Amino acid sequence: MRAWVLAGAALLSACATVPPVPSTPAVVVTARAETVPVGTANADAADDPAIWRNPADPAQSLIVATDKKAGLYVYGLDGQRRGFDGAGLLNNVDLLDLDDGFVLVAASDRNDIANAKIRLYRLDTATAALVPLGTVTGGTGEGYGLCLDRIGPKSVDAFSVLKDGTVAQVRIDLSDAAPSGAIVRTLKIPTQTEGCVVDSRTHRLFVGEEAAGIWQFDSRAEGPATGTLVARVDGQHLVADVEGLAIAADAAGTGYLIASSQGDNAYALFRLTDLAPAGRFRIGRSAFGATEETDGIAVALGGFGPKFPGGLFVAQDGHNAPAAQNFKLAAWADILAALGGPNK
Repeated sequence: MRAWVLAGAALLSACATVPPVPSTPAVVVTARAETVPVGTANADAADDPAIWRNPADPAQSLIVATDKKAGLYVYGLDGQRRGFDGAGLLNNVDLLDLDDGFVLVAASDRNDIANAKIRLYRLDTATAALVPLGTVTGGTGEGYGLCLDRIGPKSVDAFSVLKDGTVAQVRIDLSDAAPSGAIVRTLKIPTQTEGCVVDSRTHRLFVGEEAAGIWQFDSRAEGPATGTLVARVDGQHLVADVEGLAIAADAAGTGYLIASSQGDNAYALFRLTDLAPAGRFRIGRSAFGATEETDGIAVALGGFGPKFPGGLFVAQDGHNAPAAQNFKLAAWADILAALGGPNK
């Protein structure tokens, strides 16, 4: 996201590469694979990934990711393109495993910047095809971020994050042939925001305010609409802009909240138990290149074949020159090893 945000009296660049003060040292890992570049060249286009883990054959898992100028891609773990839907301006993406092998994919649709939509698909995991299901409302304003929370067998809450900091909680009903959606609650964050993620085990919604930090809300529709700023941009552990958020959830209540600390090309970890800082890492230069100015991230634990033991971390690469932007794939085991092991 390369936008200018007015925060107090300071004008902060959304793609600033120099933190305001020296940052906490970040360990370095290298990617084990990368996707082919998105189709939109010479532009800020690749944005946000989501991971589907194939329980029967984890090495055949899939990554769904946005080209926010063109549509939605599906990639294999080899980084090759497996599918594409040219739906236009799709910014963020998330997915959920539902009953009977149904994999729901949802993307924030900003084709109409005055009226956000949530574009829905079924992921055909055998063919890697995106089967369109339709759209539901995402609120009034420009669609930006999006994350999902399963409510029931055919019911999902989508958190549609608008560019102005409004978050529309949309209850999506998948029981009929065509999905329907209605806004059940509205949240508000002071300034521009995008990334969000839900820890469904503890009913916590995390939303990143780009210039300020990470907010926590009760994810339940009947919960309070007020939130708490639980991790502040301090120029050391977390450097503006705060972009993509992801949760590495292991046992009940433990694991990490991960944030893209875009301002210094790093990723900041927080313990889920108490949200204390728990280390930082970067994806450094290798045969697959480094990552810089990362927007969206995703993580999933469990084996993903021999190349990605322990889990898979995917990050958008905002440079990737001389090619168009793409996504880098790192092994979660490499990240934990570089950090010195789990810190729960």
